[in-house]
Amino acid sequence: MDVVSDAISAVHLGHPWFHRMRTNGTWCARLDPYDGAGFYVVIKGRCWLLTDNSAPVPLGVGDAVLLPHGTGHVIADFPIDPATAKTTAVPFEQSLAQQTEPPTQHDHHETETICGKYWLDCSRMHPLMAELPDIVHLPNRVGSHPELRAAIDLLAGELDEIRCGSCVALPSLLDLLLVYMIRAWMTEAPNGVWPRVLGDPVTAAALRALHSDPAAPWSTDCLAADAGVSRSTLARRFTTLVGRPPMAYLTWWRLIRAATLLRDTQDTLAAIADRVGYRSPYALSHAFQREFGVTPGRYRAQATARSADVGTD
Repeated sequence: MDVVSDAISAVHLGHPWFHRMRTNGTWCARLDPYDGAGFYVVIKGRCWLLTDNSAPVPLGVGDAVLLPHGTGHVIADFPIDPATAKTTAVPFEQSLAQQTEPPTQHDHHETETICGKYWLDCSRMHPLMAELPDIVHLPNRVGSHPELRAAIDLLAGELDEIRCGSCVALPSLLDLLLVYMIRAWMTEAPNGVWPRVLGDPVTAAALRALHSDPAAPWSTDCLAADAGVSRSTLARRFTTLVGRPPMAYLTWWRLIRAATLLRDTQDTLAAIADRVGYRSPYALSHAFQREFGVTPGRYRAQATARSADVGTD
């Protein structure tokens, strides 16, 4: 897999929750912080988004916004300020319960959004995901991010009419939406750390190699040869951009992969050790406990409990 796919897969839990929200008149809804990422796509009308650390963000038709860290926020039909939000905003669930019926030709002031949550395991977040700002606002500009726009159109079409296969199509489109929003952010933030990391041909080549086969017996010399540079050049560029040497990154990523396999599969510890490049389950267990502070068995039990909680929300 590639770095972005792996970064998302390492934290993604279950299926996303989503809803089509229709409101008109004056409204103001509050969503408290949670472990996950939230999103809005404006289908009709306009609204404003406010977090504790930002000015109101105006959202128009076709705009998409991602809140990758589950930041608490208020969304309203007017440019709300924090003081007004405290006295006016109602819980988001209450706002959903009060939403209007499908629009008629006379509803000129209605706002319609697709909103939802991706459940994330924030205990093992890849630095690419951690770098995302509290709000990723992707305005609807002509010719901008055509893949994202196509995904939004497909999603809205599926919600307009529930058809055969919708139960598979909708979660898949929502997962695709997350990938495209992160990809769009990387294009819009070329000075960010990870956009620069993946824009550097040497470091990107080494990361592709590590992520494509983390269990391989990599060395800095092997990675340098794969990237077509000297050992010292790779070590310098990789460490400067990523923040840790190639072999330290590989060790960390192998343990993240092991944690993901413990969470998502019933594989034995021996099988997982083989898949992530450890010579024995004992060696993996020792390294895992040093990194996460718990044994692999305890981690699997905790992850199972977290996944069960997500399934009931």
